[in-house]
Order: sequence, then structure tokens, then C-alpha cells
Amino acid sequence: MDFKWKIVQDYADLFLMGGWTTVKVTAISVMIGTVIGLFVALGRLSHLKPLRWLATIYTDVIRGTPLLVQIFIVHLGAPKLIGQSLPAMTSGLIALSVNSGAYVAEIFRAGIQSIDKGQMEASRSLGMTYAQAMRHIILPQAFRRVIPPLGNEFIAMLKDSSLVSVISLPELTMAGRTVLGSTARVWEAWLPVAAIYLTLTLIFSRLVAWYEEKLSVKTHR
Repeated sequence: MDFKWKIVQDYADLFLMGGWTTVKVTAISVMIGTVIGLFVALGRLSHLKPLRWLATIYTDVIRGTPLLVQIFIVHLGAPKLIGQSLPAMTSGLIALSVNSGAYVAEIFRAGIQSIDKGQMEASRSLGMTYAQAMRHIILPQAFRRVIPPLGNEFIAMLKDSSLVSVISLPELTMAGRTVLGSTARVWEAWLPVAAIYLTLTLIFSRLVAWYEEKLSVKTHR
């Protein structure tokens, strides 16, 4: 195989900028998804049936349909409703955030349900309302437990964000497609992309593992 490093060097800035955009898009999407997920999880655990119903429909629909289809619906369908096209970045962030929110909701729901029910009962017996007990007693403990799964969601979204290249958002996969289109060199286009994705996932995987180990040590003290 005649691998031409000169091509990789010539497009190094494009690869690096694509990698940075990928990290940025992933971080913003997961942060927004975390907010969405928290409220959806609370909705699924609510005593109000309409809230539980709406939250369940949201998670079932998003988790039951491909992310790629969701991206197309947002980018191509939303303009039909609002009367103007959306920038690729806006469409990508909306689709990824909504998708992440459904998965984060299940993470939060599991985290909240893992807290001993007796703590809620004890809080209510002390005169706290359900909302106060949830805010001051249950959620702080649940947050600590869901951070490792949220880290895994970040890693999954980091890889899934490659799908927004189909709407020409200039992230890492789009950088590879651009290099391939300009040079017709497959290995020089995609090996750097794969290497950057692998580096990013390994870094964040190590961070998640480190936090889980740290959390485990604190728990057993």
C-alpha cells in the first residue's frame, strides 16, 4: 500500500478542526440532553398520568427510531413547518440533543430508582414535600450515581455524531469525506479520522473509568 503522509500533513488542520467540532457538538448535545433527560425522567416517575404518558411516548419514539432518520426529519422536515431552512449546526444539535435526552432520561430514572425508597418516606415524615425531598435528598445522591453512565453516553454520542456529516456539518467524518473527494485517496482520508475517533474515545473512556474507581473507593470507606 502506497500511503502518502504528505496528504495527511496537508489536511492536518482540517482533521483537527473536524475533531474539535465533533467534541464541541457532542458536549453541547449531551449537556442539553442531560437537562431534557432529567425532566423526562421526573415525568416518567410522576404521579400525574399525563406526564408519565408523554414522557414514555417521547423515550419510546426516540429510542425506537434511528438517529439518522431523526437528523433528516429535523434538517429537512423542520423548514417545512417554520418556513425557513436551518443551518446544519442547528439541525445537528437539535437532533443529537433530543436523541441524547431520551437515553439520559433512562439513566436518570434508573439512578433515582436506585435510591432507597425509605429515604423519600423519611423525608416526607419530616414535613418535606415530594418536590423538596426529591431536590434536596434524592437527586443529589442520584447525580453521583449517574455520572459514570453519563460519561458512557458521551462516548456513544461522540461516535454517533458522525451521522451529522450527512447534512454537511463540518465535523470529523465530514473532514474525511472532504479529503476523499479532493484526493480520491481512501486510506489517507479515513485512517486519520479513525485515529482521532479512537484517541478521543480512549481518553474519555479512561476518564470515566477513573471516576468510577474514585467513586467506588469513596463508597467503600
